[in-house]
Amino acid sequence: MGAIEDVYSDLDTDVSLEEFEDAVEAKVEQMGGLADEETAAMLIAHELRDEEVTGISDIEPGMDEVKFLAKVTGVGELRTFERDEEDEDGMVINVEAADATGSVRLAFWDEQAKAIENEGMEQGTVLRVKGRPKEGYNGLEVSVTQAEEDPDAEVDVDIRDTYRIEDLSMGLSDVDLKGKVLATDGVRTFDRDDGSEGRVANLTLGDETGRIRITLWDERTEATEAFSAGESVEIVDGYVRERNGELELHVGNRGAIEGIEDEIEYVPETTAIEDLAIEDVADIGGVVRSADPKRTFDRDDGSEGQVRNVRIQDETGDIRVAMWGEKADIEMGPGDTVQFADVEIQDGWQDDIEASAGWRATVTVTDSGSSAPTAGGGDSDSAELSSFGDDGSAAGTAESAGSENASGSAESVDSETGPSAGDGDAETVEFTGTVVQPGDPAKLDDGTETVSVHTSEELSLGEEVTVRGPMREGRIDAEDVV
Repeated sequence: MGAIEDVYSDLDTDVSLEEFEDAVEAKVEQMGGLADEETAAMLIAHELRDEEVTGISDIEPGMDEVKFLAKVTGVGELRTFERDEEDEDGMVINVEAADATGSVRLAFWDEQAKAIENEGMEQGTVLRVKGRPKEGYNGLEVSVTQAEEDPDAEVDVDIRDTYRIEDLSMGLSDVDLKGKVLATDGVRTFDRDDGSEGRVANLTLGDETGRIRITLWDERTEATEAFSAGESVEIVDGYVRERNGELELHVGNRGAIEGIEDEIEYVPETTAIEDLAIEDVADIGGVVRSADPKRTFDRDDGSEGQVRNVRIQDETGDIRVAMWGEKADIEMGPGDTVQFADVEIQDGWQDDIEASAGWRATVTVTDSGSSAPTAGGGDSDSAELSSFGDDGSAAGTAESAGSENASGSAESVDSETGPSAGDGDAETVEFTGTVVQPGDPAKLDDGTETVSVHTSEELSLGEEVTVRGPMREGRIDAEDVV
């Protein structure tokens, strides 16, 4: 056995010996006698080994020609285009393919595209692909130079007609999925490399198996205004991508999102507030006890941000939640039942913990407490709030703000003197807490309960104060503020 055969025998490749010998001969000629056959054979072997990748996730734009095994998950339509200075139009068909590690778009050109158009290509077909990777319009793309069906090979990618959220995996395309809208975000614009403007938006869907973030592109972003939380929709022709280790379902111009009449069940699995710990990423839910006004601030880059703090309570405790960005615009008030998904648990006020609802979090108001008091007053029947209290008095009446008394008649409050005379004797109390709502009445929160305070003193948001005075109808008429 000669030197060329020795090197070839150590290769695990589908290149024939004849092709290998031809490549070695071409390499010797290319190097102008600087390499003998053995050296040239070793160089060719090195190049062939570089072509082999263990999975799609190993492929990067700019690599030389690569070879890999993948399963077809979707086949696009034949498109024609004009080439510069050529009489014949060009043709291309894009095929989505995947393996257990990721997904890739395969571009088949001209005669290859014509063959697929005439002979067809089915989902589930396993291909041995050879081609050149590049950064395409929608991510990684391989321009195919050679592709052959391999009926004996297996690729672990599940393909279905209709999916549930738990069935989704990296690389799937042509995904049809039904779900309940849990939350929507606003539309954002960006500049593409070709100078055009793109649009992107997100919403979150849930079904009986879980939830997933949906990314909508360009015209499909209109769905964020067409649908609201609680409605059922169907995603048509979506494709699965990964962001920060989490799967997302994308909907581009080929896909669609449509309203349906089906009632989709989504039951969130929440963590009890008392079980939360710093650095957790958790789902929590409960009843809103207090809601601060939205605040704006300047970022280091000169842009303006916004945040809104609310405090929610479940059967085990309560926690402050900071809602950032567009989530600060979500309407909610005391008595509303809410769910927060993927919030980060961090250090908070007074050595307490708090939850941060950032870009990846989902905020859903599941029930609006129509009888709950709001920052500007309202009905004093706060049964939903008091349902978590020990005796129903502290957690319930503390939020009532004194807008109506128990009999339903309005309580007369003077901005200078406080509640009107004739209220009778009231217990004098002392309460220390953080100002969660300034103004008159102000609201203080000590981590256990929230109380309204009438005072002529100017209190600042976030300030810790102690007030003393008589309490009437859940409100302290502060005689002393320190």
